[in-house]
Amino acid sequence: QVQLVESGGGLVQPGGSLRLSCAASGRTSSISVTAWFRQAPGKEREFVAAINWPGRSTYYGDSVKGRFTISRDNAKNTVYLQMSSLKPEDTAVYYCALKNAFCAGYGCSRSEEYDYWGQGTQVTVSS
Repeated sequence: QVQLVESGGGLVQPGGSLRLSCAASGRTSSISVTAWFRQAPGKEREFVAAINWPGRSTYYGDSVKGRFTISRDNAKNTVYLQMSSLKPEDTAVYYCALKNAFCAGYGCSRSEEYDYWGQGTQVTVSS
């Protein structure tokens, strides 16, 4: 089993920044992909970003390209999502997800591909 714990959510003004963290523990593999998804009230879950390990190849959803950056600190077994130029439409619960395998292309964006999920952290962008 793998446990994922998200942190770093909160209230931020439009144009501001936040950094989310996803700490993994338990039976993590030497090969894995960790992703961020988000879900706003009344909307479907949306892919945000994913990062493979090793190799660090990254993938982003169209709505966050150029504004969000996913990264990983392997020593801490933690994946980060740096969010900049935040917009009100970025308001959602953000979930961390993990699969003990690589992903590629479209497969990285499918929530069905991931085996483990965190509880989520709320991000609210509002003035």
